[in-house]
Amino acid sequence: MIRRCKSADLPLIYDIINDAAKVYRGAIPPQCWKEPYMPWEELKAEIASGVKFWGYEEKGELIGVMGIQDVLDVSLIRHAYVFPKRQKRGIGGKLLTFLCGSTPLPVLVGTWAGAVWAIKFYEKYGFQLVSREEKDRLLRKYWSISEKQIAASVVLTLPTGLCKK
Repeated sequence: MIRRCKSADLPLIYDIINDAAKVYRGAIPPQCWKEPYMPWEELKAEIASGVKFWGYEEKGELIGVMGIQDVLDVSLIRHAYVFPKRQKRGIGGKLLTFLCGSTPLPVLVGTWAGAVWAIKFYEKYGFQLVSREEKDRLLRKYWSISEKQIAASVVLTLPTGLCKK
């Protein structure tokens, strides 16, 4: 079941993100990596800036989360994570399809250039990589991230407006 996350879910959102993000160690440049990957204050700041988390619940247990944030004239997919033991079962795809279908705005997603598996995941659902120049422009316009992170990231767009199922 997909549902909107509540403030009571914050500890689980934190755990899911930081447990699942361990796979990025080595794919993220060392100058951008931190432990935990998303500290409490950063998670709270993301929510305060408008990231709305949705979760995938199975048998009453929250096992995956994905955020969506409307910024200017687009929706950004933010912080897409599933507990590692629950991955490879379509949970991320269900969350992504749900969120893409919930917005009338164009959808963008940013991820680390070294996270080839993440890029392939988004491409499977119809997203396409933008050029390096367009990526830099989009990251500066719609995200609040460092120049180091911009250099190490990619942006994918959903040109059709709906995810493939």
